[in-house]
Amino acid sequence: CENGIAVDLLYGRKFSNHSTLLSVHNMDSKSPNIILILSGKGGVGKSTTAVQLALTFRKIGKKVGLLDVDFCGPSIPRMLGLEGKSVFQSPRGWVPIYADAEQTLAVMSIGFLLKNRDDPVIWRGPKKTAMIKLFLEDVYWDNLDYLIIDTPPGTSDEHISVMENIRSLPVLGAVLVTTPQAVAVGDVRREVTFCRKTGIRILGIIENMSGFVCPTCAECTNIFSKGGGEALAIHAKVPFLGCIPIDPQLTQALESGVSFIDSFEGSNVTETFKNIAAQITSS
Repeated sequence: CENGIAVDLLYGRKFSNHSTLLSVHNMDSKSPNIILILSGKGGVGKSTTAVQLALTFRKIGKKVGLLDVDFCGPSIPRMLGLEGKSVFQSPRGWVPIYADAEQTLAVMSIGFLLKNRDDPVIWRGPKKTAMIKLFLEDVYWDNLDYLIIDTPPGTSDEHISVMENIRSLPVLGAVLVTTPQAVAVGDVRREVTFCRKTGIRILGIIENMSGFVCPTCAECTNIFSKGGGEALAIHAKVPFLGCIPIDPQLTQALESGVSFIDSFEGSNVTETFKNIAAQITSS
C-alpha cells in the first residue's frame, strides 16, 4: 500500500480501451445530468454545498450520485456519516457507497480507500489524473438523475482531468461557491473565466457563510460582509442562486454525519437549498 491506498487500484489493472465515461459499461440506460461544484478558493464550503444539494435532490425524488475528487481534503464521507465504509468491485465495476437504504444517494470518494481519516494523499498530477479516470469510468452508478462532482479549489490538474473526461456527456453546468468577502470573490472570478474558457455553462453563484443564524432566536446577523456573491453574479451576467447563512445546526449535522435537509425541514438553509435545486432543475 501507498498512503494507505492499494496501488493495484491504479496500476495493477489496465484501463479498458472500449470503456467510456458512464457508458453502458456502468450505467443501465441513461447518462445523468452532471453538475460541477467549483470555487477558486478553499474553505468557502464547496463540499458542504455539494452534500446539501445532493440531499435536496434526493428529498425531491431524484436519484443522485456524489463524486468527491478533492483528494487532499476528502470530507464528504464524514459529512454523510459514511466513514469506515469499504468500496468493492462487482462484474459491472466499482460499487459506490449508498447513504440510504433506498439507494437513492450513491457516493464515491478517495476517503473510502484510506486506512484512516488522517492519512494524506501525497500524489503528483499523473496519479491524480489516473484515479479521476477510474472514478469516472469504472464506478457502477446505476441509473442516476444527477451526478454532482465536488472538486478541489482552483483550476488545477483535477479540474482539467474532469473536463477532458466529461466533454461527451450531458453536463448541466457548474455551480460556483463563494463567501461574501472581496478576497474570496476575486478568486471565484477566476473560476468564472475558467468555465468560459473550457466551455462549461455556469448555472449560477452561491454566496455561502452569508450572515449568522442565532441558534436561540433564528435571527440572521451579517457578521461578515454581504452581497459579494450577488455582485459577482451581476458583473459576470450569470444567475445568482442564493445566500446560505452560517447555521450552527448545519455545522453540527455535518460533524455528526446526519442529514440536515431531513432533520431541519423548516429551516432557512433548507428552504434556500430547495429554491436553489428548483432553479437548477428548471435551467
